Amino acid sequence: MTATREPAGKLLRNEPMSKHTTWRVGGPADVYYSPRCRDELLDFLRSLDADTPVCWVGLGSNLLVRDGGIRGAVIATGQALNGLRNLGGGVIEAEAGVPCTVVARQCSRWELGPAEFFAGIPGTVGGALRMNAGAFGGETWAKVIDVDVVDRSGTMRTRGREDYRVGYRDVRGPLEEWFLAARFKFDEHYTAAADRIRTLVSERKASQPLGLPSCGSVFKNPPGDHAARLIEAAGLKGTRIGGAEVSPKHANFIINTGGATAADIETLILKVRATVEARHGVRLDTEVQFVGEPLNPAAGPAGREGGLS
Repeated sequence: MTATREPAGKLLRNEPMSKHTTWRVGGPADVYYSPRCRDELLDFLRSLDADTPVCWVGLGSNLLVRDGGIRGAVIATGQALNGLRNLGGGVIEAEAGVPCTVVARQCSRWELGPAEFFAGIPGTVGGALRMNAGAFGGETWAKVIDVDVVDRSGTMRTRGREDYRVGYRDVRGPLEEWFLAARFKFDEHYTAAADRIRTLVSERKASQPLGLPSCGSVFKNPPGDHAARLIEAAGLKGTRIGGAEVSPKHANFIINTGGATAADIETLILKVRATVEARHGVRLDTEVQFVGEPLNPAAGPAGREGGLS
């Protein structure tokens, strides 16, 4: 990466991504940049060489950064893109760095819904848009009106839903564009959310290993079934590789028990996938996004490359 001047905002070089991911693993990013506002973000994008790879990061959930780190620039969205507004008529605008749990709680205060499913998504709005994240039977793109995006030249535009092909945990749209914000439409005078959120969060705490480093759900649910059921039925609960373990509490979670490397986690993901396919004839696709380079270049990828969660 080269730039004509040092950008405003916080710029770190060779920054360990283990500090910025919920799995607490990941090698160094060449450049880790946290802009303070949207203008600084746009200036930074315009300063990059055209061939500099760019990776966007929200809360660092649903993201496995490999041990060799990330070449190019990582952009952290939390400080610059943290706006959340009620536009009236049941419409809200949420910027990409807003945690999904904040969306759920604020919609409850505004008596808008149903939005409580956002309380079960451990990432930010940007990541939820990128993968059509969902929980408790709700999905992000079911509520989207339109989105603001930016390309690597710093040019912003607004796109409608029709510009994207949206599926289960999958969103396909124009390449080399990233989400800045979205408008969502909810029902007004929706008063059931507060109690519902408390119930759902309580159920989540009881069934998932929330106090331990993980990424949330590792695998997508296959049609008509649940990944956790298949993994448990294959006898994989508690399986360990290095410091990575299939959670004894919830089989679709892989936890860092302490000292795990990204390679440990990725190897365990591959083992789980192969075992489930051998036992049940079902190939599990990953929800988690893989970015960066392995320390061992011969290591094969476990899933789809991505960023921003």
